[in-house]
Amino acid sequence: MLDNHQKNIATFIHLSTFSRFVIPMGNFIGPIILWIANKDKSEFVDQHGKQAINFQISILLYALIIGTLTVPFFVFKFLHGIDFIDFHGLHDFHINIGKPSPLLYIGGGLGVLAFIGFILELVFIIKASLKARDGEPFHYPFTINFIK
Repeated sequence: MLDNHQKNIATFIHLSTFSRFVIPMGNFIGPIILWIANKDKSEFVDQHGKQAINFQISILLYALIIGTLTVPFFVFKFLHGIDFIDFHGLHDFHINIGKPSPLLYIGGGLGVLAFIGFILELVFIIKASLKARDGEPFHYPFTINFIK
């Protein structure tokens, strides 16, 4: 039988991932500290800790992949159109905006995909926290199990 302490620790493991908005790498530091300190005391806390850490590592991996794919599209677009600002002294300044490149659309699409992924990440963390609070197991979707 799960007691409230175990449920609270599991909930705080998930919620501690939001510490990244205050502390750099807090989404890894918080869950790892809570998980390591409590994993031997409860199988429930151990499973939720592993899920939270695996999810954060998976999100980092997906963000690196999307970033690696997105950045070159923007760089190639702006290096190709490097002459889009004409500046000839203070009396002659022009901005030439031409037709957008398909590369810009692809890069923008990947940026939108990253934003949707961020929103889904927040939703999954909240859902996992609520499941832990209720004493139920939760498995994040799209998670690679680095810690088994």
